Amino acid sequence: MLGIDIDKPLVFFDLETTGANAQNDRIVEISIIKISPSGEREVKTRRINPEMHIPREASAIHGITDADVADAPTFRAISKNLYIYLEACDLGGYNITRFDIPVLINEFRRAGLEFSIEGRRIIDPYVIFCQMEPRTLVAAYKLFCGKELEGAHGAEADALASLEVFSAQLERYSELPRDITGLHSFCNPSNPEWVDASGRFRWQEGEVIVGFGQNSGILLRQIAATNPGFLKWIMRADFPADVKKIASDALKGEFPARPDVPTDPNGTESSEIQE
Repeated sequence: MLGIDIDKPLVFFDLETTGANAQNDRIVEISIIKISPSGEREVKTRRINPEMHIPREASAIHGITDADVADAPTFRAISKNLYIYLEACDLGGYNITRFDIPVLINEFRRAGLEFSIEGRRIIDPYVIFCQMEPRTLVAAYKLFCGKELEGAHGAEADALASLEVFSAQLERYSELPRDITGLHSFCNPSNPEWVDASGRFRWQEGEVIVGFGQNSGILLRQIAATNPGFLKWIMRADFPADVKKIASDALKGEFPARPDVPTDPNGTESSEIQE
């Protein structure tokens, strides 16, 4: 039992997908835990053929490849039964508000069904976590140092408190790096899918794709050839310098090469070494 009263079925679910774009990426696996008002639970997990290639970056995260879903049903094939199964259910899941629910709505829409969250109550443990564990310096000082921060929002008091919190973190977390370079990497994790520091451009199978806006998911090479105005707009707009450089180079026919992808003598990327 959950320890709470529920008056209709509550479905906790999670999706594995072809990527992190809720608009264009597709489901490759869905797992559902359906909890009835009486407390009974039913667990269903199914892999789904996304009808598109699963990028290696996504496979590296969830371990699902094209071969794993080659014989799996498409979402359209299961959509009606799933739609009925979720009817009149409230929904729950970690960070589903931002990602899983939008992905599910888009998949149903492609299958010709309008899945609505209207009338459904949404439970998101990620939101609860953020609400219950505030990330302010005052909260961190109390958690790690066991003291109330006096003079908060004064520069000196905040700087001293930050240093004290950091010292306490080093004592509490033995797994933290003990060198500045290691701590820098820990505090500034790089996303292997991002070409630039903010993820405006992303890697997909060794090629660069746009990672935002209406052109999200489109190859940078294609954009440069068919829609150069988009790259010129990036050059004029308020984007970071590394984003503007990628756009500028693309307009000149120069594109980033992923360091971990072999290239042939002509400079084109290859996914395998040719004999």
